[in-house]
Amino acid sequence: MTARQLDVLGCDIGASESPAGTGGHMRVYVETYGCQMNVADSELITGILGRAGFQMVSGPESADVILLNTCAVRENAEERVFGRLGELTQYKNSRPCVLLGVVGCMAEHLREEILRRARAVGLVVGPDSYRRLPHLIESALAGPVVDVKLDKSEQYLGLEPDRSGGVTAWIPIMRGCNRFCTFCVVPYTRGREKNLPPEEIVRQVAHAVNHGHSEVCLLGQTVNSYHHGETDFADLVRLVGAVDGIRRLRFMSPHPVGFTASLVDAIAEVPSVCPHVHLPLQSGSDAVLTRMRRDYSAQEFRAVLSDLRRRIPGISVSTDIVVGFCGETEDDHRRTVEFVEESRFDFAFTFMYSPRPGTFAARFLKDDVPVEIKRRRISEVIALQERISAEIHAKLIGSVREVLFEGAAKKGDAQSFGRTADFKGVVVEGSFAPNSFRCVRITGANAHTLTGEVLPDTGAGP
Repeated sequence: MTARQLDVLGCDIGASESPAGTGGHMRVYVETYGCQMNVADSELITGILGRAGFQMVSGPESADVILLNTCAVRENAEERVFGRLGELTQYKNSRPCVLLGVVGCMAEHLREEILRRARAVGLVVGPDSYRRLPHLIESALAGPVVDVKLDKSEQYLGLEPDRSGGVTAWIPIMRGCNRFCTFCVVPYTRGREKNLPPEEIVRQVAHAVNHGHSEVCLLGQTVNSYHHGETDFADLVRLVGAVDGIRRLRFMSPHPVGFTASLVDAIAEVPSVCPHVHLPLQSGSDAVLTRMRRDYSAQEFRAVLSDLRRRIPGISVSTDIVVGFCGETEDDHRRTVEFVEESRFDFAFTFMYSPRPGTFAARFLKDDVPVEIKRRRISEVIALQERISAEIHAKLIGSVREVLFEGAAKKGDAQSFGRTADFKGVVVEGSFAPNSFRCVRITGANAHTLTGEVLPDTGAGP
């Protein structure tokens, strides 16, 4: 279908003829669901399309191409996407030439269901096919296109993402996962681990820092399992930490098994590494951890946590917890609650288990915990964690913390939001530019956020 034919259908794609590059002046809107890896993928997608001549827009109402970058880790996320696709169909109905596409993990995992449930969708693209997006979009203008094949060799080397929209530079250092936890769909949607060469990672970090990013986050499904040649993740942390100009270095999400002594030493010794670690527990019960194939016991997790806190005093530790996994008894739940009470995590992401099609748990384990019991258990864990978080935050009142501002707070432009190095969210009065550092005296706290007052600028900055 040509640009001229699109105009006949009532669509203005911005140019009657396409300039060099597949996209011409077609306008593209990308909406992202899921984790930081999905955010990084959206930046990769917009970078690829931008170089091909497409124009990025901030909303679907003016777009010729609407792409939803999706997550398949949780059932709720998938249902949100299907609901959003229903809402976006209005643009397809009013302008038939609009191309509605689904990309990412959900596209690979549920391609047939997407085409069945969302008939307005004309493009379904998996995580290893982004390099081909300009061509796939052009092809989809003539009819539905599906490209979800996993590619063992695709690492997106040599492609620069578009990081113009955020404070943190998200740097994927690996793609896929080899662990195959029984509840997790990622190895099926993203394939096996593929690790980028360390020199490419360092190049990307230096490029991001040189373009104004003071904070960098290294990403991987099990980021601390990174290994390329003789370089392991501890070595990589030291290499990246040595990049000139980097002020904050983060990484996520690690696996408890991968916290070697050398990695803990690197976290403690590299000045730019932030004093925050996300350490997913999932359950405090050894029986549940075994059914999950997490490859550690509660005691082994406890030892990792103790070592981190010993080597990095004051470190902030967050976690993930899944309640109601297959076969979870009241005793298993009690062990999780007791572990959370004992461990005093700074905050936790808590989920009710939902089977992911294709995983080992979905195929061979029975989802036998009733929904009402899952709800009661998750409420107990959340209430406990909120009490602990509030107690931890209350002790910070009166302290002075350096805050990296990200933009306006949710309540409006009269307030700004930022984070401390240990990942505490802070709200202050006034407008402070994204990517700016200021010292803040903490004046208030609740379970989720700190409030504070910005101190006079002494001239220190990035």
